[in-house]
Amino acid sequence: MPEYPIILGVYSLAMQTDLGVGDTAGKHQSLTYWYARQLDAERFEVQPLNVHHVPSGVKKELPVKDFLTQYVPEPRYYKLHTVPALETLAKKLEQGEQAFSLGNLDEAERQFVKALMIDDLNVSATYGVGKVASEKKDYVKLKKVLGTLLHLDEAFSREYREQFNSFGITLRKNKNYDEALAFYGRALELNANDDHVHFNMARAHYEKNTVDACIKHLNLALSIRPDFVEARKFLDYVMKRMGNATA
Repeated sequence: MPEYPIILGVYSLAMQTDLGVGDTAGKHQSLTYWYARQLDAERFEVQPLNVHHVPSGVKKELPVKDFLTQYVPEPRYYKLHTVPALETLAKKLEQGEQAFSLGNLDEAERQFVKALMIDDLNVSATYGVGKVASEKKDYVKLKKVLGTLLHLDEAFSREYREQFNSFGITLRKNKNYDEALAFYGRALELNANDDHVHFNMARAHYEKNTVDACIKHLNLALSIRPDFVEARKFLDYVMKRMGNATA
């Protein structure tokens, strides 16, 4: 069986619009370019290309019939324009992550910003700028980045799980607890049954010393996954500490 999603490349969509009235009436055809993936045997996904030839913006799912009858493959466009642009974008992201891992925050920020110049809605680059802002304690920029992420549902998808976890850890490590709680709260709005997010919410609440909320989210995590060992150990630890404090 094929491993989905499958990248299909760039496809064009022709749209006809009516112009003028009466004797001056006519038709105008416009061509737009889309990045296409096959999600499974019955569903396809298209995303518009921006001026830099990379996929950016709202993704749209289509059934097989609509995709095959409306969209036309553009292999030459894909090879000449989109592949080189995506390679450049990937290189900027890789350089940014490498610089961040080495503690070179200025260089990391430069590379992430360069990536955003190619795709201003790029999730990985936005996470990268956010991590740098948190490390630099640049709260103005961090607030702006968080506002962007909270409106990008894609940022909380399984595809970006690694960046999601890394950003959340960075927020907690730098004591940005309110920001971490807002971030995890948005994730729970999209998927209330994510046991790991409840666990991370609990950790942020514990660090913020809102213990009742910490216990609540640990219990929710365990109700979703009763064999969640780390959540059970953390709950036992918190209850024991509360008991000692009461005594």
